[in-house]
Amino acid sequence: MRTVSIMSSSHETGTGQIDLEEAGRQLEMAAHEARVAVTCLGLGEIDDAHTHAILARAAAEGAQNLLQVAVATGLAIAT
Repeated sequence: MRTVSIMSSSHETGTGQIDLEEAGRQLEMAAHEARVAVTCLGLGEIDDAHTHAILARAAAEGAQNLLQVAVATGLAIAT
C-alpha cells in the first residue's frame, strides 16, 4: 500500500492521476447542493429542490468514484 500526504493534490498511478483534493471539493459541493435543496423545500420550490438534489447526488457520486479509484490502487492518506 502506498501512502501519500494529505497535502498532495494528486498522485500518479499506472493509468493517470488521482486528484484527492478534487474528491474533497466534490464532497463540499454535494453538501452545499443538499443544503440548497432543503432551503428550496422550505420555500415550497419543489422543482428547484429536485434540481439541487440531483446536483448533490452527482457531486457525491463524483467524489465516490475518485475515492474508489484511490482505494483500488492502494492509496492511503498519511496522518
